[in-house]
Amino acid sequence: MELVSLEKDLQNNSYPGRGIVIGKSKNERFAVTAYFIMGRSSNSRNRIFVEDGAGIRTQAFDPSKLEDPSLIIYAPVRVLGNKTIVTNGDQTDTIYEGMDKQLTFEQSLRSREFEPDAPNYTPRISGIMHIDKGSYNYALSILKSNNGNPDACNRYTFAYENPVAGEGHFIHTYMHDGDPLPSFEGEPKLISVPDSIDSFTETIWNSLNNENKVSLFVRYIDIATGETFTKIVNKNN
Repeated sequence: MELVSLEKDLQNNSYPGRGIVIGKSKNERFAVTAYFIMGRSSNSRNRIFVEDGAGIRTQAFDPSKLEDPSLIIYAPVRVLGNKTIVTNGDQTDTIYEGMDKQLTFEQSLRSREFEPDAPNYTPRISGIMHIDKGSYNYALSILKSNNGNPDACNRYTFAYENPVAGEGHFIHTYMHDGDPLPSFEGEPKLISVPDSIDSFTETIWNSLNNENKVSLFVRYIDIATGETFTKIVNKNN
């Protein structure tokens, strides 16, 4: 698979929607993830990321302007033991609860479909990172309508065992801006992952469309010790 420049990919797409990156740092020390949200409506843009225990949640920046919380207020990141769950919706809770009952990542998502936001039918994208005794693997999932047909749900899971140093995978909700918004197509994109959380955070944030970007979360997890390093950037401060 051809390596894609994450910086250029984001710069050339005014509206990828919400996006998840998971990979391994070049020095092999860190399991890495990033999650960003964008918005076109005032309701979607009226959000920030805040830390919530070991994870994060979205909340309204100005509660008085919150219109419909149903698809915008959720916990994008939760931690279950040595597993870190990252998603673009409340399926974070579905995965957490399912895996807590010994279901697999994929089995946990069987009860969910794409978002009910016709005519976009926004895909649900999800990721799981598993770190255990110095080993690390991850998977990404997308649940999407069948080419805009809400009567059929297409389910794809991409699992990555023994990830290669300096590489990661990037999946996002929309191919580009549009009306309706076209769902992501194909495999997650292969991208480079640097050693520095600061440079990775800066690269992603500065590459996102300035008008549409809302919030960014980046986490580096030491594979040997489990120690976590987290960065959160909110356009609304």
